[in-house]
Amino acid sequence: MNGEPPAPGLRKRSNDRGRDLTRPESPEPLPFPLYDNHAHLEFEDGIDQLDPADSLDRAGAVGVRGVVQVGTDLETSRWSAQLAASDRRVLAAVALHPNEAPRLFAEGLLSAHLSEISRLASEPRVRAVGETGLDFFRTGEDGRDAQIESFETHIEIAKANGIAMQIHDRDAHDEVVSVLKRVGAPERTVFHCFSGDARLARICNEHGWYMSFAGTTTFKNAPALREALAVAKPELVLVETDAPFLTPEPFRGRPNAPYLLPHTVRRIAETLDQPLDEVCARLARNTERVYGSWDEADDA
Repeated sequence: MNGEPPAPGLRKRSNDRGRDLTRPESPEPLPFPLYDNHAHLEFEDGIDQLDPADSLDRAGAVGVRGVVQVGTDLETSRWSAQLAASDRRVLAAVALHPNEAPRLFAEGLLSAHLSEISRLASEPRVRAVGETGLDFFRTGEDGRDAQIESFETHIEIAKANGIAMQIHDRDAHDEVVSVLKRVGAPERTVFHCFSGDARLARICNEHGWYMSFAGTTTFKNAPALREALAVAKPELVLVETDAPFLTPEPFRGRPNAPYLLPHTVRRIAETLDQPLDEVCARLARNTERVYGSWDEADDA
C-alpha cells in the first residue's frame, strides 16, 4: 500500500502488562477467501508490531482477503476512512463509541462530533456506521441518556447514507433491541462481537439483523454463544476478529490480528457441523451483502 495514513498515536492496549506478547504462528489457510467484518488496525499490539499493510498481507496469505476497519472516535474514524481510500483490501466504519458519548455530551461536543461522523459516512469506501450502540458495563445511569441520543443519531446517519450499522452491545441487549424497534433499524444492522444467547439470536432472526461472531466463540466458557450460533439463520452470520482484542483459542490473551480469523471460522464450521469450504463461501457472501464489494469505490 502506498500513501498509508499514519496510525492515530499508535494506540496501545491498556492491559498489556504481564501478557505474552509473542505473535502466534499463521494458521492453515482457509479453502475459500472471506473477510474480517470488524478490526482495529490502529492499535499497537505485540513486540513485532504489524503495520496495517503487513497485517493485511499476512491476513491475505491465510485467506482473509479484506477487512472492515472500525473507528471509535473522530481521530480513528478519519484514519479508518483514509486507510480504506488508500488500500483496496479495506472498507471503513465510522462512529463515536458509546462510551465516548457521555464525555462528549458533558463537554458540549457531542453534536459537533456527530456532524463530522455524518460527513465521513458519505465517503464512498465508508460502508458502515460503527461501532455505535449501548454499553452499560462501563457507563452508569448518569451517562445512559447521552449514549441513547448518540445511538439514535448514528442510526439516522446510517439510514440517510444507505449503509450498514455495526452495533456495540454490552450488558444492554434489551435496551439495544428497544431502541432499534422504536427508531427503526437500518436495513443492514450488525451485532458486532455478538454476545447474546439463543433468545437474542432468535430476535435477530425475526428482524433480519446480522450477528458477527468473534474469537469469543472459541472460548471454553462460552457455550451460550455457540448455542446462539446454532440457532442463527445461516444467511445472517458474519465473522470478525475485533483485533487486537479477543484472540481465539488456543492463543487467548496473546496479540490478535486478522490473520488469526481462520481459528474462529473453523470453530464456527465445527459448531454447525458443516463443511469448512461451504461455511467460508457463505460467510463471504453474507459479508458482501452487508458492505458491498471491496473491489469498487462506489458500488455499496
